[in-house]
Amino acid sequence: MPGKRSAGILLFRRVDGDVRVLLGHMGGPLWARRDAGGWTIPKGEYQPDEEPLDAARREFAEELGSTPDGPLQRLGIIRQRGGKQVEAFALEGDFDPERLSSNTFEIEWPPRSGRRASFPEAEEARWMTFAEARQLMLPSQLPLIEALETKLKG
Repeated sequence: MPGKRSAGILLFRRVDGDVRVLLGHMGGPLWARRDAGGWTIPKGEYQPDEEPLDAARREFAEELGSTPDGPLQRLGIIRQRGGKQVEAFALEGDFDPERLSSNTFEIEWPPRSGRRASFPEAEEARWMTFAEARQLMLPSQLPLIEALETKLKG
């Protein structure tokens, strides 16, 4: 059986001649105290009969509460440490992090307590320079920053 597949969008904007990327901090108690390595592109799993491009748009809307509009540019496919493949797309656009409205997920928390708790998929969104993103993003997603930089240099 093939591994899990996800699709996501690396949103970027230009500010005074500099590029900023939008990343989301993963929600839930496992990521609550982890800044470095806790930021990611909005992404999520998709089914074999679904187009990655459509899934990327859907997941962006679910995690951030805003439907991305505009042409998506393929950045490539990466493999995360756990084996999941992520197909990523770049999109130039804007998003106000103050308007974040994320779907939630439910897990047993605390572990082995028998209680279930809900947490947002993304608890925060932030615009970052490429240098900041390299410091804070999930290490397996760093090639996406390189791919965007290369694409923007033409």
